[in-house]
Amino acid sequence: MPFGILDDNKLEHTPGTAPLNGLHDTQTYSGIDPALLKHDATGKIFLVPQPSNSPDDPYNWPRRKKELFTIAYGWGSGCVGAVGPLLGGAFVPLAEEFGVSLSTFISAVQGGAIAAIAVGSLIFNSLAVKYGKRPVYLGTTVGLMVSCFWAAEAKSFRSFVAARVCCGLCMAPMEALVPASIADIWYAFLLFLGESPTYQSFRFVHERGFRTAVFNLGILGGINLAVPIAAAIIEYGSYKIALHAMGGAFALMLVMVVFWMPESAYSRQALNIDTGEASVVVDDKGSLEQLENTQSAHPEQVTDSTGWNYKELLPYSGYVNQVSFWNTLVRPFYLIGSPAVLWAVLLFTICISWLVGISLTLSQIFSAPPYNFSVVGVGATNLSSFVASVFGTLAAGPLIDGLVTRLSKMNGGIFEPEFRLPIMVTYLLFTSTGFFAWGQSSFNKDPWPVPVIVCLGLINFGVQLGTTGVVTYVVDCHRERAGEAFAIMNFIKNLFAFGLSFYINGWIENQGVRDCFFTMGGITMAVTLFTIPMYTFGKRARSWVHRHGIADKL
Repeated sequence: MPFGILDDNKLEHTPGTAPLNGLHDTQTYSGIDPALLKHDATGKIFLVPQPSNSPDDPYNWPRRKKELFTIAYGWGSGCVGAVGPLLGGAFVPLAEEFGVSLSTFISAVQGGAIAAIAVGSLIFNSLAVKYGKRPVYLGTTVGLMVSCFWAAEAKSFRSFVAARVCCGLCMAPMEALVPASIADIWYAFLLFLGESPTYQSFRFVHERGFRTAVFNLGILGGINLAVPIAAAIIEYGSYKIALHAMGGAFALMLVMVVFWMPESAYSRQALNIDTGEASVVVDDKGSLEQLENTQSAHPEQVTDSTGWNYKELLPYSGYVNQVSFWNTLVRPFYLIGSPAVLWAVLLFTICISWLVGISLTLSQIFSAPPYNFSVVGVGATNLSSFVASVFGTLAAGPLIDGLVTRLSKMNGGIFEPEFRLPIMVTYLLFTSTGFFAWGQSSFNKDPWPVPVIVCLGLINFGVQLGTTGVVTYVVDCHRERAGEAFAIMNFIKNLFAFGLSFYINGWIENQGVRDCFFTMGGITMAVTLFTIPMYTFGKRARSWVHRHGIADKL
């Protein structure tokens, strides 16, 4: 029982558990010669998951190519995070301009977009599984650009709402598919071996934690930074200028997607050290191969010495997975049967939905006495949230990956995905405290720096750490089903946020900010405590999911 995690005695190798110190144990993988395992050119760095022999395998891409991919989805997720609450600081005057009530405006404009994201998460995940991620990223980026220009020139409230719904539909891939793309490209571990022939000296480098934090920073940073910028543009110009500028940002995103985001879906043959789901054979050339139960295909490509393939610039690579589209549309719902995914749905929904709720109420809270902020002032309240998200990103990589490395070493070189979960303590402490403090400061009518700088800062710092922990844990548990897992997570999260948009303003108006945010803080604490049984029984849960084929239904 490593550090409170209950062992499983049903399977020889529980998926997600990576016996890194056993890479040189001839008994670990049914007698496979460990010398056949793939490593880097130095011979000291073993790779988990094991890549194939092809240079077109995303795991074999050069470092520069991978980092450009990271920059592209970082910018893209930031733009997607920004476009949702773009007009949040001006809800009150915009509702008056279109001649509708505030609640009608919010439920139609924001609620419609949120509901569309939920639907898009399922549809575009199915298309990505079937035909690859690149055509989905390209098509939805064009849709985002067009919908922003459309909303800017809309002549009626109905047209404006339709443009925002279209925008929401196209936002889904950057929220639901990016974590799966990270798993496609970045190794879970780089295992550095010491000089000792007994391989007793080793250390681990985890590549996904920081890249996941970049994704979260894009989403959360976009949410927080766009509002003050857009508010100033709206105050001194118009909301149409803000939407046109947002369309221009998506045009830049389209250029990045075309040149820096090639297809990452790849059907490889290699030993899955971290899943234990495939049998292995040694071919006549002495290389280690995997017999995968898959019908997907990736056409042969020729990659130059720099790692670039000019065919990758085509909108569609030719990738086809011979699985039914309707099958993949329904399959994410079966993943709710996985305790890890169910836990992640609960935490992810609370993490992000409360931030959506905050963006919907800032104008209502800070436009009223005693603050009486202008549109620019309301928007500027998000700056502290952005700064806190940046600090959270800088802390997330060292904290999560450093903790995992330390615990893996102490566990004799065996990694367990549950080593990701202790970071949720920071979410419990910072985010819950932030909600309680905000409720009390609003009741006391404290000066604006208290709710804006202290409270919003605590909330967003904790959310950045918490969401990074949730995302990396799901990827570690269900790497090969990460797309489906995040599709259902985003579907449920956005349905909850859609419902929240209908009543949160009335909730604050009727019960006051203190009772509202005290309730949010209490719910946050309650759901985070489910991390304790998830940590304790997580390994047995992963074994149960594998033995009952929960992730492979249909």
